[in-house]
Amino acid sequence: MTTGELEVNVNDVRDDGRRPVRAVVGSHRIEEAMFGRVFDGKVVGRIWTFVHPYRRRVALAVAAVLTFTAMQLTVPLIIRYAIDDGIAGAAAGPGAGADAANGALGWYAAAFAVAVLINYAASYLQENTVGQVAENVLFDIRRAMFQHLQRISLSFMDKTEVGRLMSRLQGDVNSMQEFLETCVLSVGDVVLLFGIVGVMLWLDAQLAALVLAVIPVLFLVRIVWLPRARKAFMAAHETNSVANGALAEAIHGVRAVQGMDRQGVNFALFNELARKNLAAHLRASRYAQVMVPIVDTLTGIAMAVVVVVGGAMVLNRTLEVGVMVAFIFYIQRFFDPIRSLTMQYSVMQRAMASGQRLTEVLDVELDVTDKPGAVALGPQMDGSVEFRDVTFGYDPRHPVLQDVSFRVAPGETVALVGPTGSGKSSAMALVHRFYDVQRGQVLVGGHDVRDVTQDSLGAQIAMVLQEPFLFTGSVLENIRYRKTDATEDQVIEAARAVGAHDFIEALPEGYRTELGERGGNLSLGQRQLISFARALVADARILVLDEATANIDSYTEAQIQKALVTLLKGRTGLVIAHRLATIRGADRIIVLQNGRLVESGRHDALMDGGGLYSRLYRLNYASFDDIPDAAVKAEATARSAS
Repeated sequence: MTTGELEVNVNDVRDDGRRPVRAVVGSHRIEEAMFGRVFDGKVVGRIWTFVHPYRRRVALAVAAVLTFTAMQLTVPLIIRYAIDDGIAGAAAGPGAGADAANGALGWYAAAFAVAVLINYAASYLQENTVGQVAENVLFDIRRAMFQHLQRISLSFMDKTEVGRLMSRLQGDVNSMQEFLETCVLSVGDVVLLFGIVGVMLWLDAQLAALVLAVIPVLFLVRIVWLPRARKAFMAAHETNSVANGALAEAIHGVRAVQGMDRQGVNFALFNELARKNLAAHLRASRYAQVMVPIVDTLTGIAMAVVVVVGGAMVLNRTLEVGVMVAFIFYIQRFFDPIRSLTMQYSVMQRAMASGQRLTEVLDVELDVTDKPGAVALGPQMDGSVEFRDVTFGYDPRHPVLQDVSFRVAPGETVALVGPTGSGKSSAMALVHRFYDVQRGQVLVGGHDVRDVTQDSLGAQIAMVLQEPFLFTGSVLENIRYRKTDATEDQVIEAARAVGAHDFIEALPEGYRTELGERGGNLSLGQRQLISFARALVADARILVLDEATANIDSYTEAQIQKALVTLLKGRTGLVIAHRLATIRGADRIIVLQNGRLVESGRHDALMDGGGLYSRLYRLNYASFDDIPDAAVKAEATARSAS
């Protein structure tokens, strides 16, 4: 499959409903989570941890729902007695009995009014309380997910699509809101259902049995409907995630799309995804709605039974008119909770799938954590960096670095060079402890990075990456992003030092100019200069430059070279060089090839040594990344022969 192709398969789901949905977006494969169970106790238990702080409000909402349900059961009984004791008695003719019936009718009218008021108050309290609890729980879930994602290990982020995470933070959290708002109502629906059955059996068991005879038909329909509906709901849910992932990728890569004139092809591919998503949702909608006409039909049949059979019993004086009227009211209410529970089933299905996806993120274990008793690096840390026999790989079976050892003295500037895939950036990531080594040690300030706290380690290291990332906000806020308490004078001083002050001042509002997404209203060179200023304001003891000048024009690079003198003064510098000419002034140059350290020394010494660095430099290659594989292999062969 070529880059940019999209492939989605949400069909042929196994009967047990647990076949994963797979998708390919660009050259990345997304494997969606397994379909969840109808009711996942683990997911509910995990979500309950967020609900638990609001348990008193939940209890209040449940009490309000039960009160509302009790009024729903009481009102038909009031109407029954009002008809039999009041209206029927008054219709018998004038006399003491009629007067008593009129008095009773007044009391029943008052009772009806009280029941309606209680019903209104309980309904208002339930809706208001549940809404507040749901919003608070969702706020806590979003906050917990964001906090976890900020600390989550990069090994997880490396293999997870941004679109999938955004789908979980937005769509899945919204599904949980719908579930939280309806689950309390489900309690009332269940109680109302059994309450109506009990009251009808108490009023007249024979007529109740006839009415309830339609229930087995409903259960048979549901037995056939549930598994198919469940698959349809899950498929619709998963295709949402796939479509969101494709959409996020298309938005992030819009420059590449337009640059390669792929708009038409990408639209056709996304159109296929969208159509499959539409088909899945239409299928789920049909299953969600199919029960409504069935329930309505059964309601009509049950009411017809009451009218025909109950009417005959009234004429035979074996049933009171009020009882028959109450039966009609109860039948109308009897199928309402069934209809509601049917709709809530689809809500629960979405919630179980969403809850599973949310807990998968919340429960991702951090690969990199502070060990018990970890020490904090203080300001007195000397800034030295040392690798001792380090072996590391993103997949332990394929190491990126193998037995690498070197030491960077405090205040020394060391450059790492080598072909693509030689392990330069991986080595820098280990210094910041984005990952842990498989073997060996990485030491900062004489301490193994696994023995110090991550916060204190991060405070001592400032990184400038090849692709500068600026955040939405002002230029001022971006420069002091790392050190939020930096004064405006400190920010301006740092900008002057790296040569960014003049172009910042030329912006419409100077340092308070609002930047677009990722600083899109600035040139790449300007964004990089701002990232240099940010690193200078951070005032860290160790500065890591990960190919920071790779995509910058010669003029801007000359500015940065001057800025580096100020930036590296009194600091330990680790520089990954894209162009060899930029690191000739380094105190030492370390050459990596295939994850191994093959040479080390100053530029002049390496040139005089006639090794790999010298031969490649003399070949006039601007970058190790441009070296043909044949040249690298030939050089390696020559070295082994000598």
